[in-house]
Amino acid sequence: MIPTELLKKIRRIEIRTSRTVNDVLAGQYHSAFKGRGMEFEEVRQYQIGDDVRTIDWNVSARAGEPFVKVFREERELTVMLLVDLSASQSFGTNLQQKRELIAEIGATLALSAIRNNDKVGLICFTDRVELFVPPRKGPRHVLRVIRELIALEPVGRGTDLAVALEYLNRIQKRKCTTFMISDFIDSGFETAMQIARRKHDLIAVDVRDRFEEELPRIGLVELQDNETGETVLLDTNSNASREAYRSMAASRQSELDTWMNRCRIDRLALRTGESFVESLSRFFKRREARKGR
Repeated sequence: MIPTELLKKIRRIEIRTSRTVNDVLAGQYHSAFKGRGMEFEEVRQYQIGDDVRTIDWNVSARAGEPFVKVFREERELTVMLLVDLSASQSFGTNLQQKRELIAEIGATLALSAIRNNDKVGLICFTDRVELFVPPRKGPRHVLRVIRELIALEPVGRGTDLAVALEYLNRIQKRKCTTFMISDFIDSGFETAMQIARRKHDLIAVDVRDRFEEELPRIGLVELQDNETGETVLLDTNSNASREAYRSMAASRQSELDTWMNRCRIDRLALRTGESFVESLSRFFKRREARKGR
């Protein structure tokens, strides 16, 4: 039995994200992602004008004449939501925690996929895989995805992006569109992410809070790492302390941006307390424009 308060919360997010999908993102998801994959259909005899790169050399050798592979455009996609539920997602300073923003983004992407007759799956992780919901279609399934995004109480507190990516690569044999939603505060995940990017259409959704980037002037404060429990006393009125904090955060973000750009990983940066709809719409439009080149 799902508690009444949780049902109300699920319903609120479903209504809000449904409006977003219907009023703003209708058609944009389809244009950005549909038809990107090609699936093998059959082989046939080579005809003048065929691309020689499509020749099936094994079949051609057996038949004694050239045959080419014929592909058809995949109209149905599998969308995987790879969602970070580590303790750092409970941070938030603009009337919204990162986890709340993550739930809304995940619900919006799941509804966009379902409305386009795609399958949606969910992998929730911390420093371990917390939950796997296999990809399926339908309104009942998307409600389950939304419920898990809101209500799942993870066992772990830390973050291990590599564990989640390796799990995705292991269980998802066919190419899928993967949205990895995280703050990417971790290290040692680069190899696993590069492998996932080669196997799948991988999009990094980087969720941040502005006070993770720059501290306000509020005097002496005790900062605690939600994942490790480690605390530090910091004087936020000190220009030197505030600048060191800002510089450290900017350096970390710059290194991540540079690495993802170099590896050609699509990235969407979002902030708590701000509407993500316009940013998501622009992202879909960029994908559509690039697809048409």
